[in-house]
Amino acid sequence: MTILVVSIGHMQNLFQKDSVQDILDRLEHLQQSSQPLWGKMNASQMLAHCAIPLQVALGDRQLNRTFLGWIFGRTVKKKMTNKEPFKKNLPSVPRFIIKDQRNFEIEKQQLQSLIRRFESADSVAMAENSHPFFGKMSAEEWSLLSYKHLDHHLRQFGN
Repeated sequence: MTILVVSIGHMQNLFQKDSVQDILDRLEHLQQSSQPLWGKMNASQMLAHCAIPLQVALGDRQLNRTFLGWIFGRTVKKKMTNKEPFKKNLPSVPRFIIKDQRNFEIEKQQLQSLIRRFESADSVAMAENSHPFFGKMSAEEWSLLSYKHLDHHLRQFGN
């Protein structure tokens, strides 16, 4: 496995040990009873939701690109890769939405494991994986967007 060191400037991302530790520490404070400040998912559903894009980035799951992704994905990706945190109530890829009930501890452990795997993942292989909305992304884009997505949902639950 070839691991490339990537640099995205000062923007937090999942290839930076301190950013990964920040996310893992915040996950530790999340409780099953934590209530969202916005949105419809409970804490268990949010954890399962956050795992899906990481599974796609790591090549564990392949999802075909959506029609809207083909039309708008490139433009939206450019707007999403800035330094600004994601805004509340952003739309999600429908296949990322979790509506069924999930086991909080199992989902939390799975997400923690995916985050740790991401940190040391093969960036060349990662760049071969396609996001169902944004399409092809560099490892740097995967890392930045993954951090911002996790940060967004942790903020959603007050963490």
